[in-house]
Amino acid sequence: MQNVTTHQVPYPIGTPGTPWGPAEVAAWRAGQQRRRSYAEDVLRVIDRLRERFDVSEYGRLDYAADSYTLFAVRSPDWRDNLPTVLVTGGVHGYETSGVHGALQFLEREAARYAGRANLLVAPCVSPWAYERIHRWNPDAIDPNRSFRADSPAGESAALWRLLAPYSESALLHIDLHETTDSDESEFRPALAARDGVDLEPGEIPDGFYLVGDTENPQPAFQQAIIAAVEKVTHIAPADERGEIIGSPVVAPGVINYALKQLGLCAGITDARYTTTTEVYPDSPRATPQQCNDAQVAAVCAAIDFALG
Repeated sequence: MQNVTTHQVPYPIGTPGTPWGPAEVAAWRAGQQRRRSYAEDVLRVIDRLRERFDVSEYGRLDYAADSYTLFAVRSPDWRDNLPTVLVTGGVHGYETSGVHGALQFLEREAARYAGRANLLVAPCVSPWAYERIHRWNPDAIDPNRSFRADSPAGESAALWRLLAPYSESALLHIDLHETTDSDESEFRPALAARDGVDLEPGEIPDGFYLVGDTENPQPAFQQAIIAAVEKVTHIAPADERGEIIGSPVVAPGVINYALKQLGLCAGITDARYTTTTEVYPDSPRATPQQCNDAQVAAVCAAIDFALG
């Protein structure tokens, strides 16, 4: 069952057909209000983890009156002869279970990989957007199209620097995301307005799915994750065209993107196994805790497959 949304009303910022300039970006930014707290929701949990993990600062974002310190959480028993596993969340700040799923994994499951893998987790890549429940950073840039060496997004540049030393050695990178109804009601209309293009209404899939890498799809790996997650929440079906969000379904619950070419987070390194999770929190069949649990199930299944 797909949730289809059409759009009749022009986006309230900008002139249709004309890309935004600095004035439009400033007007958009002025309308973004803080709705939750990075310090309370994320940093407080990270502080609890300091007793069991190595916590380090990997960057700082300064936006007018707002400053955010970015933190990574590492295995305390890091050993060069162990495989390295990368977990990222909150690249899109509004995708809540990406952040809280990463933190829940650290609190509840990470210890069982001690001595088996080096874990490096960046649980909230985009804190400004987390607080405002938005997709973009304050410059109206999507961090998840900006992972490259000369990135215009501070969030992406900081994570790029953090992960660069593991570009060739990482075994696995799993990036935790959500697909929400607001993708269709707010974020895609805003994107079309920002870029001065016509909006083509799309469909929101009802359920969990994965985005693998076109250049390195690893189908058995993706299916192992789907098998684990479907015990927690339902898997998104293909639409009538055999697609999910406009891409062909290559296996149940799996589509592929060109990760590196598109500047996506999961394509930062040359890890053998890469995937992006997509939880659907707006389903009547899913609770917030279920969404977090689905992210944790995906991380654990990914690590278990890679180590196996």
